[in-house]
Amino acid sequence: MGGLAKIARERGHVVTGCDAQVYPPMSDQLRELGIRLHEGYDAEQLEKYPADLYVVGNAMTRGKPVIEAILDRGLPYASGPQWLAENVLGDRWVLAVAGTHGKSTTSSMLAWILERAGLEPGFLIGGIVRNFSTSARDTASKFFVIEADEYDTAFFDKRSKFVWYRPRTAILNNLEYDHADIFPDLASIETQFHHLVRIVPSQGLLVVNGADPSLERVLARGAWTPVQRFGASQEWSVGALNDDDSFEVLHQGRCMGVVRWDLMGEHNRNNALAAIAAARHAGVEPRVSIEALAAFEGVKRRMEVRGRVNGITIYDDFAHHPTAFETTIAGLRRRAGRDRIIAVFEPRSNTMKLGTMQSMLAQSLTGADVVFCYAKGLGWEPSGALAPLGARAFVFHDMDPMVDSIAELLRPGDHVLVMSNGGFGGVHAKLLARLAPARRDAA
Repeated sequence: MGGLAKIARERGHVVTGCDAQVYPPMSDQLRELGIRLHEGYDAEQLEKYPADLYVVGNAMTRGKPVIEAILDRGLPYASGPQWLAENVLGDRWVLAVAGTHGKSTTSSMLAWILERAGLEPGFLIGGIVRNFSTSARDTASKFFVIEADEYDTAFFDKRSKFVWYRPRTAILNNLEYDHADIFPDLASIETQFHHLVRIVPSQGLLVVNGADPSLERVLARGAWTPVQRFGASQEWSVGALNDDDSFEVLHQGRCMGVVRWDLMGEHNRNNALAAIAAARHAGVEPRVSIEALAAFEGVKRRMEVRGRVNGITIYDDFAHHPTAFETTIAGLRRRAGRDRIIAVFEPRSNTMKLGTMQSMLAQSLTGADVVFCYAKGLGWEPSGALAPLGARAFVFHDMDPMVDSIAELLRPGDHVLVMSNGGFGGVHAKLLARLAPARRDAA
């Protein structure tokens, strides 16, 4: 929604908005754009900020005073995806990135590749792209890159958002069970992905993770578009690997070049393969894509170093699903070696709050040396789910005691990996301040 607000502002509209618990980096981006933020969902804001159209995000539900007032007064409203489809995407070449994990990073890679190729794409991504210092922009280019979320569109439109985008190029990164608040099972999410596959034109391209059985089931239900697969032993694959620093990009077994970068993990190498394949469909040679990725700076809150002090590094990551915990820790482990990894996580997503992933939690965190769980307001007690980790796991319901316990445990060489899809109470800054207020070197 913040990205949509930016695009609307760039098109000359006066934009205001409301939300609860707005936090950086998106809150900073909106304020820098001069977009007024109203805290809360009261109806009085409709008089304070009257509008010609109300774009309703999927976090807004019946019962919120502002929504009830819009409906009662017969005011014009639309969902974010609908507004985007009708006002921005039009006849553009849309490159959409879908999947349970890696959407923001892969979309950012793809947008950056097209930028370096001189195509000046528009884009809308669920994170601040460091190469652009923004999450969204509108341009005159025919190309538009979008993070294609499978979450539902709005309280009045329960289809997945991505069916509005009508992509010509679609990346299907992976598919797992998530969003337990709206999907009863994995099969129901596969159905939504099949709806996406059904609207990609026959002259388009599907770039698909060839190792994902859920995506294979989606394709087995029908695909009318050429498919290129990426991953081990697929059309696009990784060749020689030099730790995490560089890797060969192979297309049909032939080396297209070597990516040299600072990103961690196998998941990011797969993200890169998908972005290279999608960019090639838009006319960008793999050589150009590989050169662009060498200058890719990543996305804020994706393994972002927030600070280093006394030999201790604190990272911020948006991971909020057990699989994301596991792959993020594994990527950091390759870099940390035998140094300790202290995982600090907040089960904040709707799926985690429902306790749906309890059985996967301990296994996903085994790669960390010590685990801290912040469980304030969770609604279920995670101690049992974390019991297999034994004395390595700690559960706290209050922030300050947890910060004190982490700080007392830390020693030079440690890597503190903070994982949450929210602001997490500013735990990163609190840890840095607690460790060495006079000497910290915050990133």
